[in-house]
Amino acid sequence: MQCPCGSGGTYQLCCQSFIEAKAIPTTAEQLMRSRFSAYALKNADYLFCSYAKASRGANSLVDIQDWAEQTTWLALVIISTDQSDDEFHYVEFAATYLTGSELWQMQENSRFIKEDGKWCYVDGDVKHHKLIKTVSRNETCPCNSGKKFKRCCMT
Repeated sequence: MQCPCGSGGTYQLCCQSFIEAKAIPTTAEQLMRSRFSAYALKNADYLFCSYAKASRGANSLVDIQDWAEQTTWLALVIISTDQSDDEFHYVEFAATYLTGSELWQMQENSRFIKEDGKWCYVDGDVKHHKLIKTVSRNETCPCNSGKKFKRCCMT
């Protein structure tokens, strides 16, 4: 299976070891990619645990799971990575997802911090969050399966 994060590698050799807590991401970009994969796989536990301690209070496990269940994450594009100092790193990305029959794109500049030797997601500045289109039942599914939407990702 291809990794949902869009790295081009297999899930087994890319994000799986992070999500299963067998390895720790060594860069903020790896954490960003693994968080996207966790959303795609609806793994709220990993998402919650990868938040910075200061950010966890605003993000309950139930809310994270609800959001993951309402969405189908389709694509991640890393736009840039940057570090302002040794403490904070930034990853700008664009993510495409479906909620119902609506295809959305969100572009965010995410902030990461290293806590207890591991990268954690702090927060992000959303640059844009826009509806791309409403997908009709008989259109080709935006997940690129080649199937019609009604036979694939339509919920």
